[in-house]
Amino acid sequence: MIRFGLDRLLADPALRRPLVGQRVALLAHPASVTRDLTHALDALAALPDLKLAAAFGPQHGLRGDKQDNMVESPDFTDPQLGIPVFSLYGEVRRPTDAMMDTFDVLLVDLQDLGCRIYTFITTLRYVLEAAARHGKRVWVLDRPNPAGRPVEGLILRPGWESFVGAGPLPMRHGLTMGELARWFIATLKLDVDCQVITMESWQPELGPGYGWPLGERSWINPSPNAPNLSMARVYAGTVMLEGTTLSEGRGTTRPLELFGAPDIDARGIIATMRTLAPEWLQGCILRECWFEPTFHKHAGKLCNGVQFHVEACDGYDHHAFKPWRLQALAFKALRRLQPDYPLWRDFGYEYEFDRLAIDLINGSPLLRQWVDDPAATPADFEALVRPDEAAWEETRRDFLCY
Repeated sequence: MIRFGLDRLLADPALRRPLVGQRVALLAHPASVTRDLTHALDALAALPDLKLAAAFGPQHGLRGDKQDNMVESPDFTDPQLGIPVFSLYGEVRRPTDAMMDTFDVLLVDLQDLGCRIYTFITTLRYVLEAAARHGKRVWVLDRPNPAGRPVEGLILRPGWESFVGAGPLPMRHGLTMGELARWFIATLKLDVDCQVITMESWQPELGPGYGWPLGERSWINPSPNAPNLSMARVYAGTVMLEGTTLSEGRGTTRPLELFGAPDIDARGIIATMRTLAPEWLQGCILRECWFEPTFHKHAGKLCNGVQFHVEACDGYDHHAFKPWRLQALAFKALRRLQPDYPLWRDFGYEYEFDRLAIDLINGSPLLRQWVDDPAATPADFEALVRPDEAAWEETRRDFLCY
């Protein structure tokens, strides 16, 4: 039976003994729950030997109240516990000196999706840097990477760091939050007392979950548009849709598992993808669909689209499935069919207003340039990406806990 870091801490008084007499803070979100689905804040507050002094919420809030990106959450006082709850996605994204003064030890309990762009990674970096400056301790209560161990994508290029790009990681990094903490500390040369409360019995190569303990633990949305394991599996690709004019399915019941628009030919896109790079379509089934978003891009308009079905394949293989390549290929197919399509969305994205969102998402302009170059082939793309993936496989080896 798998046990997450939070459950181990709650069950073992000896493990949490160093916290006795300390002012403890918690960084958490809606998926920060115990095995019986009690929220971490409530479970920790119920411990007689622990003193909760403050809590922090990342993007979308401690309770997951904000639907879209760049919708800020305010600070507030928890009505049950009477402690301050600070927003790290409001007036600030880095904890202030006053926030850091409220605690001695910060517990980080965040369910990640295994994708560089998921901003909880960046928040982890920011709190580690603040803890190093202030001499505070950090305990990371580890949770599974639901996308498992596979690696995919270009490594973020120097100068492209942002709130959706915390450092030189590929899009699909294959690490847990605890392992990421170890990598950040080494890469940034941080002098910080950080302890990882590891999981017990996590088996990321074991099916059918391949990263997520399917059948053992309930899925709780870590953010409002992360409703299931299928979304977590495709997210490293479909998140790129946020930088386009195509709907990513926000305003439907399957966000970030499909894409579409009123003026595209989904059937033609699928056929072109199969012609261009059939080997990139492994591990899923592509289905033409129609949908009408109730909010967000193309709200109230009938969209022709493509849905990625990862659960429809016999023996889902997370090494064969390449969501980042798959979505890139869909962009390439659209360019082939409609060369002048206004694909790239020019708007303020995660507090960046001078660079295209698609480039921020990918950590460089390289993917966009490949899509837009009519002469560039899937083989050219592989030649660009594979060295990065091999380098990351080697780099991350020293930081694996499991």
